[in-house]
Amino acid sequence: MPTLTASSLVPSSFRDLPSVVWTIFAGTIVNRLGYLVTPFLVFFLAARGVTGAETSYVLGALGAGNLLGPAVGGILADRIGRRPTMLIGLIGASAAQGALFLAPGVWTMAAAALLISAAGSTVSPAAYALLADAVDSERRRRAYALFGWGVNIGTAVAGVLGGYLAARGYWMLFVVDAGSMLAYALVVAVRLKDPKGARTTDNQVGEPQEKKDGIGYGVVFRDRLALLLLPLFGVQLFVYSLTEVALPLAVHDSGLSPAVYGAMAAVNAILVVALQPFATARLSKFPQLAVQGAGGTLIAGGVALTGLADGVVGYTVSVVVWSLGEVVVAGIAAGVVANLAPAHARGRYQGAFSWTWGLARFAALTLGVAMYTTLGPSALWWTALVAGTAAAVATAALTARVNARTAHELAA
Repeated sequence: MPTLTASSLVPSSFRDLPSVVWTIFAGTIVNRLGYLVTPFLVFFLAARGVTGAETSYVLGALGAGNLLGPAVGGILADRIGRRPTMLIGLIGASAAQGALFLAPGVWTMAAAALLISAAGSTVSPAAYALLADAVDSERRRRAYALFGWGVNIGTAVAGVLGGYLAARGYWMLFVVDAGSMLAYALVVAVRLKDPKGARTTDNQVGEPQEKKDGIGYGVVFRDRLALLLLPLFGVQLFVYSLTEVALPLAVHDSGLSPAVYGAMAAVNAILVVALQPFATARLSKFPQLAVQGAGGTLIAGGVALTGLADGVVGYTVSVVVWSLGEVVVAGIAAGVVANLAPAHARGRYQGAFSWTWGLARFAALTLGVAMYTTLGPSALWWTALVAGTAAAVATAALTARVNARTAHELAA
């Protein structure tokens, strides 16, 4: 009878990753367990007497922070280091949670919401850059897939925990959110270090190039291949973000209860948590942008199938299809961006990628909802299908250019 060890419980695709990757994975789960306030923010604001029009100001500020934070986080990650940037973001977001709960009016709530999302979203570029520093290009996709797996595990548990705590008092959501961020900050402070060589110094060969590139995003804007890929990733992320925004609207308009949407979220979480490690192991041997294109097509098709659903079975089928797409693409986009980045600019490249993610989500919240309510649901579903599929095909078509660039960087 084989002996059961800790390593045997780890999916094979992740076993050779270094300890820093596992530390970030564990910290991410802890952090995402406290991702409770945002999903219940509308209910909290209503309980505080905030009207529907005023709620839009707070939600708008929350979305705007997701555009500001990644840009700042990418610069700070390259300028002062990955670890200090993560600490600033986590501690700042934790303090902002308390400010939001204690805020006396709508505008102070909006300011606190802006700080929550801005500070919180500075963490991802630094964490992504730290992962890129810790592993070689061959293992980056798996490192980012493990990171995403941690996000999904934490989010799945948080969905259940949030409903339980909200029924007993919204203050508990804020306490758990702030506490989980401080716990992750403690992990970062005690367990993580900026790897040597993550940023160039006066004594390193890379200094002239770093000075030429400066400290801003010019290094990204001058990279033509990155400027091709980031918008394509952005379109695919926009389509995926519709699952958070337009799916609940469709469920509501079908006359189904909010519990149905909760069940759909559970189906997604179960599939991703159960299948992602095995899909990562099986698909890692194939060209990654081709896999990204296939997964992006599945996501676009699954989102479009929402327009054909009129009951629980139909919505379940659509969720299964786009969830499989989510499993397929896990970690690829961030890994490709990391492989394109010079070592001294990894934070800014990941900041640009995280900003693209934030912009896509913001567009889904605004443009997506506007299309749904003004042009009709069919227009949105067709847009998702056509735009998502076209972006996926165009992404796969760049495989040769990305491979040539990566090979050149490795040779250099």
